[in-house]
Amino acid sequence: MVRPASIPAARVEGLRAKLSPRDLAVLASLNRVRLLSLKQIQRLAVADGSPRARTRRAQLMMTRLTTLGVVVRFDRRIGGVRAGSSGYIYGLSGLGQAVLDTGGPLGGRRRRVWESRPYFQDHMLAVSELYVQLVERHRLGRGELLAYDAEPANWRHFTGAGGELVQIKPDAYVRLGRAAIEHSSFIEVDLSTETLPTIQKKSQRYIDYWRSGMEQQWRGVFPKVVWLVETESRRERIASVIGKFALDAQALFDVGLLGDGPRLLGGAEEGAAA
Repeated sequence: MVRPASIPAARVEGLRAKLSPRDLAVLASLNRVRLLSLKQIQRLAVADGSPRARTRRAQLMMTRLTTLGVVVRFDRRIGGVRAGSSGYIYGLSGLGQAVLDTGGPLGGRRRRVWESRPYFQDHMLAVSELYVQLVERHRLGRGELLAYDAEPANWRHFTGAGGELVQIKPDAYVRLGRAAIEHSSFIEVDLSTETLPTIQKKSQRYIDYWRSGMEQQWRGVFPKVVWLVETESRRERIASVIGKFALDAQALFDVGLLGDGPRLLGGAEEGAAA
């Protein structure tokens, strides 16, 4: 990653004056989840009109934001060349961060968006899709989205059994409100690229963190740890890993399909989990 050069305050202020509330909302969403596809941006920011009109308006908006330099459009497209501009992927640039007056990860120096490997892009877009679905459900009154923290804002630290510093790095931390009840969750999106021993190790860290009591002291409750996967066979494999833990530890976890994520998090009408 390359550090951007210092950005004059006058340039930043001039850009802010050119941006609409919707433009700023798109930048804020990119700052939250790091990457969004054009279709995801359309669902978040362009809600009215026919499907074709919404896509066209989203395309024009993102072309303008790219030209202004506040977002970066990646060369890779979801769906390949045939997808056209509707398949583009976008991230927030260093200039975009300056316009939002936000620092880099955990308040560090701002950095340019970088072109990561396709797997990492796919993973980030899968996490972003969960965010988009939760926003859509929030608008429909099917679960109030109280908080959504992506990496690195959701990282947790605790002291291990040997006195060492241990980190857990969920893909997202979510708090949903429904029927006067709050449901909090750590999200792990799995695209079948990690081994089962790695899944076991990650899950054990959550158990160790739960046993440390730090999250409960801070938040009052320990969030459910929700593994979201692409296929039923992968769900069964991860569930078998979880099933090897002690019964009280097993209760910390849910494993489900990506498409069922909002329901597992308590944001749908049916089957909301406590």
